[in-house]
Amino acid sequence: MIPALRQAYNAAFTPEKYQAMLADIEAKLPGQLEFRLAETPIFVPAQLRDKLMRAGQDIIKVIQRPDFKALTDNAIPLHQRVPNEDAHATFLTFDFAVCRDEQGELEPQLIEMQGFPSLYAFQTWQPDSYARQFDIPDSVTPYFEVANDAEYQKEMRRLLLGDAKPEEVILLEIFPEKQKTRVDFALTKQFWGVDAVCLTKIKKRGRELFYEKEGREIRIKRIYNRIIFDELDRYPNLHTEYHLTDDVDVHWVGHPNWFFRISKYTLPLIKSQFSPPSYYLSELKTYPEDLENYVLKPLFSFAGTGVRLHITAADLDALTDKENYLLQRKVVYAPAIQAPDGMVKCEIRLLYVWHPEDAQPHLLTGLGRMSRGEMIGVAFNKDKDWVGGTTPLFERAAPAQP
Repeated sequence: MIPALRQAYNAAFTPEKYQAMLADIEAKLPGQLEFRLAETPIFVPAQLRDKLMRAGQDIIKVIQRPDFKALTDNAIPLHQRVPNEDAHATFLTFDFAVCRDEQGELEPQLIEMQGFPSLYAFQTWQPDSYARQFDIPDSVTPYFEVANDAEYQKEMRRLLLGDAKPEEVILLEIFPEKQKTRVDFALTKQFWGVDAVCLTKIKKRGRELFYEKEGREIRIKRIYNRIIFDELDRYPNLHTEYHLTDDVDVHWVGHPNWFFRISKYTLPLIKSQFSPPSYYLSELKTYPEDLENYVLKPLFSFAGTGVRLHITAADLDALTDKENYLLQRKVVYAPAIQAPDGMVKCEIRLLYVWHPEDAQPHLLTGLGRMSRGEMIGVAFNKDKDWVGGTTPLFERAAPAQP
């Protein structure tokens, strides 16, 4: 999107360099990377960078409303409500489609949002994967409110560990060794000393939790939660001593309730030029006349499951559980990235952290996804190149004038 950088990158690109990048990742993190990486970073110009920041602030203002918890209480299923919820979310991740406004300028449009962690370790590691094979200029950076990798990792260390020892903190997952995001778990261990532990390995004694490491039993003081209830529901016969809804003495680094509060359920509350109109289906007296311009989304699903791009009034009338859906106006992704054989669409996810004692969240970095299909996602991009996960590199802000 920064023409000079795109032209230089594409001119120097070769499939051999790309394969060398993948081989380098495999050598450093053997067997860990299961999702496709795109052939290029996304070079984000200053104008789009600033719009992304404004769009994020529009959402944060809603999340900081005094009545936000009251407005989102029904987002949390009663049988999945976890005790000891904190005052605000620890993680904020906002997904924006890169589109064009009426003047043809690039702009973000909100697609999804989560009060749940993303690839916070991998996204500080990935930019160097490109830089080892391709010439990445200093005029772009993956960061916002931190200057470099060291500052980023220090910020995350403070968030994850608090005043605990690394071994007293766990990354909680279900069968972490099988997760497609396990590369992030490996790097979380490498950077911050936090082990990924399966829910089935947790031992419970009264209000205290333990796990075993190197023959020792260690009390868990902090949980960096990566479990999604949607996935937990896929294992109805899973035997565990500890259930997430138990009242125990741990500090949540990412309390599970915020996954529900800050989600598709929140979209109708957002009023911004960077957020397409969204409506709870159950509250609509009449459907929009241009229904072909809307997408139907289940309120309680993850990773795009159940999204319907093409709907009719008859389809909506047939739903017996309208309270579980929303309508969101479709956005038109801009073919914004020049690949060797055409243009590619993309999304940019902003990654924030929010320390318990801070009044405001901090925008740290981003995550990118590129697509040639109708939607962003693996199913729509099979057997295609210049698609997949990537890192957005933002044009650096101009230094302040003396």
